[in-house]
Amino acid sequence: MNECYYDKRMDFFYNRTKTDTADEWTGPQLIGVLCFGTFFCLFIFISNSLVIAAVVKNKRFHFPFYYLLANLAAADFFAGIAYVFLMFNTGPVSKTLTVNRWFLRQGLLDTSLTASLVNLLVIAVERHMSIMRMKIHSNLTKKRVTFLIISIWAIAIFMGAVPTLGWNCLCDITVCSSLAPIYSRSYLVFWSVLNLVVFFIMVVVYIRIYMYVQRKTNVLSSHTSGSISRRRTPVKLMKTVMTVLGAFVVCWTPGLVVLLLDGLNCTDCGIQHVKRWFLLLALLNSVMNPIIYSYKDDEMWATMKRMICCSSEDKSQERRSSRIPSTVLCRSTDISGHYIEDSIIQGTICGKGDLGDKENS
Repeated sequence: MNECYYDKRMDFFYNRTKTDTADEWTGPQLIGVLCFGTFFCLFIFISNSLVIAAVVKNKRFHFPFYYLLANLAAADFFAGIAYVFLMFNTGPVSKTLTVNRWFLRQGLLDTSLTASLVNLLVIAVERHMSIMRMKIHSNLTKKRVTFLIISIWAIAIFMGAVPTLGWNCLCDITVCSSLAPIYSRSYLVFWSVLNLVVFFIMVVVYIRIYMYVQRKTNVLSSHTSGSISRRRTPVKLMKTVMTVLGAFVVCWTPGLVVLLLDGLNCTDCGIQHVKRWFLLLALLNSVMNPIIYSYKDDEMWATMKRMICCSSEDKSQERRSSRIPSTVLCRSTDISGHYIEDSIIQGTICGKGDLGDKENS
């Protein structure tokens, strides 16, 4: 019968995996990690708080896509909290942690990152549903959106708690990983492969969206002359999609590959020297999400600027918005596909400015 080590401190597991947590977290490297981490966390807290507040304040954002966007901001905000907890429980302190505290540290990170990833997938599916039906917003009711948001966090919490629930190596230290000394290597393989599969699904969804828009736009171009802005619609959408996918690839893939290599017990891959930098890179995704999904939306940016400046509402801006309420949405470079309406349904929404009628149809 295997002996279990629930009462051991983390120094027992770190020493067994020959992970030097003291030397590698001192001097300029430690200062650099803490400086970058502090800057990232501050930006994550401020920017994502503004996104959530903007969605709550502006009634134009009371639609399924923006509810999911606010939930993404909440997941990224939670990622900032998880990283703050990590900064105070890492380096030389890691060896003094109890098993339960170390599980909490890693569970917070896994929960936050999984929540962001699953939320991005749900947003991709929601955009796919809307665009294929040639609508700005999907027909999801508030109850369904609420159910989706609850499901996202349930999945994220479950994934963060799986090692604590038993998928660990405390009773079989021969299968312990190197990066996560009390995680089973099989769990790291499962977690990294699962996330890579979700990433692949997102790529397929966005490629399908782009190809559909391009095909519809080409059909319209052969029958109508169209404006320059309409002809540029596929290009703008492609740039946005490439920005989203590029950011995800750059921020997530290196860390997932490192976890996969550790799970496969690659002892000559030098993963210990790059682990903290890839963690920062993964957290950078939480910094970039508000920029990619929110700041490129003109009305979202305008709403946040009014909150930042604490100024009265700009009457001229409101008059312009009341005359063409959906033009702002159609000019957005967000992945939500707002550009598509002008080319697919030939200005039915953007030309007439009758957003309310369209949404109720």
